[in-house]
Amino acid sequence: MNILIIAHFTRDFSATDNGRFSYLAKQLAKEHNVEIVTTSWSRGLRSKKKPVTLQYPFKITFLDEPGYQKTVSLKRFYSHRIWGKNLKKYLESIPKPDVIYCAIPSLTGPGYVADYCEKNNIRFIIDVQDLWPEAFKMVFNVPIISDLVFNPFNKLANKAYSKADGICAVSMTYVDRALSVNRKVKSGNTVFLGTNLSTFDEYASQPAKLKKQDNEVWLAYCGTLGSSYDLTCVFDALEIIAHKGIPYRFIIMGSGPKREEFEHYAKAKKLDTVFTGRLEYSEMCAQLCECDICVNPIMHNAAQSITNKHGDYASSGLPVVSTQENEEYRNLVEEYHMGFNCHNNDAADLAEKIERLILDENLRKEMGANARRCAEEKFDRKNSYKALISEILGGGGGDLSNKKIVP
Repeated sequence: MNILIIAHFTRDFSATDNGRFSYLAKQLAKEHNVEIVTTSWSRGLRSKKKPVTLQYPFKITFLDEPGYQKTVSLKRFYSHRIWGKNLKKYLESIPKPDVIYCAIPSLTGPGYVADYCEKNNIRFIIDVQDLWPEAFKMVFNVPIISDLVFNPFNKLANKAYSKADGICAVSMTYVDRALSVNRKVKSGNTVFLGTNLSTFDEYASQPAKLKKQDNEVWLAYCGTLGSSYDLTCVFDALEIIAHKGIPYRFIIMGSGPKREEFEHYAKAKKLDTVFTGRLEYSEMCAQLCECDICVNPIMHNAAQSITNKHGDYASSGLPVVSTQENEEYRNLVEEYHMGFNCHNNDAADLAEKIERLILDENLRKEMGANARRCAEEKFDRKNSYKALISEILGGGGGDLSNKKIVP
């Protein structure tokens, strides 16, 4: 079978690449011809991607994209539009594949793919990674004006959702969004981004760059430093804890448009914080496991549901303190008793939950063990990704109920 995986946003295809699509491609390439089509632009580095130096059992095609610097900007939307047009040209230049597995977002490219598959009678499967334009409204939220600005993007999203022959997503929330406008698919596959747990453990066993003393308790955050993440609330909570004389250290792994702002805010409050910048995935795993508590500070009304961060946090075997409002993740935290759900944008409540974990080592160990159990049951790709592979190969994966999480 000839399988085309289209994913605008991928990792770097390095030796430590933990991306969803490269993992899928490796598994499928054992018996099929597989190609990944992606962009030449790295949204993380804000520069052109470096050539792939490793040998992979599948083909990798980079399509040109002009690039951008700001997460929400006209230049980014223009850049995505150009990439989508280049994707359309590429599809017209290659032999027709048997199936196309297409990640959403972005939106312009999948819109062209939906039309191409419909015209050529090709099975079209979508994998929803994030909700656009909903996520952008977090950053640019002006009543009436925002709806007008993002309405064309909403139409593009609905077009791809409605024409899909199979629906997969990283959360039940996203599956339900796609199904709401699709009349062909009865149910979809909810498969968390997850991680290859054995690989995570291998990386985690390596020495961390920052080593903690036996009597210290460290908090960890890993991910983008952007508008969707309420690190200022964490800083306010840590200020409350610091005033009580409770020792801590907050390790912040990642980079993004608000890094400088967050650094200034933490410095002004004289907090014990370390900003490591962007780490390789292997380094992040090791550093995360050197810590004691994970924080998941998501802004009010954020579109995120189950993310890479959640899988890594659970894999680390650390308890999580979360302000996320998404019911799917809150239920997971409660179901596994692997941490605390806090009131959103409530520094006092967040501080109280963090303090409990700092002062109670036994509770940290209990909740951490539960988190690891959650990772083994819900996030380990060697089990969960079987549903995605079944869907791609037409083996009935799409008949799995979206009302349950694929184990």
